[in-house]
Amino acid sequence: MTTEPSEILADPDTDPVASGPEKLPLDAWHRAQGGRMVEFAGYQMPIQYEGIMAEHAWTRTHAGLFDVSHMGQLSFTGEDVDAALETVLPGDILGLKTFRQRYSLLLNEDGGILDDLMVSRRPDDFYMVVNGATKYDDIGWLREQLPDAITMNHMEDQALLALQGPEAGAALAALIPATADLYFMQCDQFEYQGVPFWISRSGYTGEDGFEISLPAESASAFADALCALEQVKPIGLGARDSLRLEAGLPLYGHDIDERVSPIAADLGFAISKRRREHGGFIGHGRIARELTEGVPARRVGLAVDGRLPAREGSLIFAGEDQVGTVTSGGFAPTVGAPTAMGWVATDHTAIGTTLAIEVRGKRLSATVAAMPFVPHRYHRPKPGA
Repeated sequence: MTTEPSEILADPDTDPVASGPEKLPLDAWHRAQGGRMVEFAGYQMPIQYEGIMAEHAWTRTHAGLFDVSHMGQLSFTGEDVDAALETVLPGDILGLKTFRQRYSLLLNEDGGILDDLMVSRRPDDFYMVVNGATKYDDIGWLREQLPDAITMNHMEDQALLALQGPEAGAALAALIPATADLYFMQCDQFEYQGVPFWISRSGYTGEDGFEISLPAESASAFADALCALEQVKPIGLGARDSLRLEAGLPLYGHDIDERVSPIAADLGFAISKRRREHGGFIGHGRIARELTEGVPARRVGLAVDGRLPAREGSLIFAGEDQVGTVTSGGFAPTVGAPTAMGWVATDHTAIGTTLAIEVRGKRLSATVAAMPFVPHRYHRPKPGA
């Protein structure tokens, strides 16, 4: 069964490559698997293989393989590199242990979000994964802000794969047994058939899973090895978007952007108590002010009545007053109903608040709902372990 592509493909201005879309290291592999290719973030990428709904369901029940090689992989070295990174990231980088990773953000001078990202401390450097549509801007911003003593390397020769789903752990352990020892947000160096891999137990679907950085020339063979396992199928961009929406995870350039702050975006967890109090990072002034004074609007989840999905850009009303805008929306296959995220005036953001969304000239009833819409199933240590 197929469904219409998500709004992740709706922005024609995300392509940083003026001469046309680039090809992923696995471009020929995707086509051989029957992938329907579309342009996204400056690359030709598979939106689906057998259908978005089927791929979504497979990932929720088995294990899906996603190619996210369009994302930017960066490494940072130099004296006091952790302290330097704390000037551009609001997270606790000094306290980040080796073989651990953390969700963080790049903020502009006004505290707006330039990008969201993952950062890991490795034995000899820091490793960062940034969004594909913003990676060149991120690289430029980081070069401007970091001291000359810090060396940044854009790891363009590395592919990045994501293996997601409740059977992802068993599938990857069949090829690399030691990965079974990783818990959520842990990472380490591994080897497969003599090839070095950097693997973290993380992802953007709400399921257990891994992100796998490996040499681009080895990506096709490894994708073949994974998909030869009965638990694994290739999954496209369409299901990746519906999965992350059900998981309540924001998409940069849609749910969050440089106009909004982490506090309003419900991403304050990414700023530790020490960083909130002591600052020392770009954009701290706005963060401190909003923590004290509040914000005029917030990112919220919305449960939509009926079967008609509310798409990005749909207006949100309280009575006759427009109080917000949908930023992501679609039919949530696991939920069995439409869901959405949107920015809503703070006075109307309490869980259970009844609102209306205008779709195709009609007002659909909607309710502010807790996120995630589907519980996260990350692989964490058992309490007391």
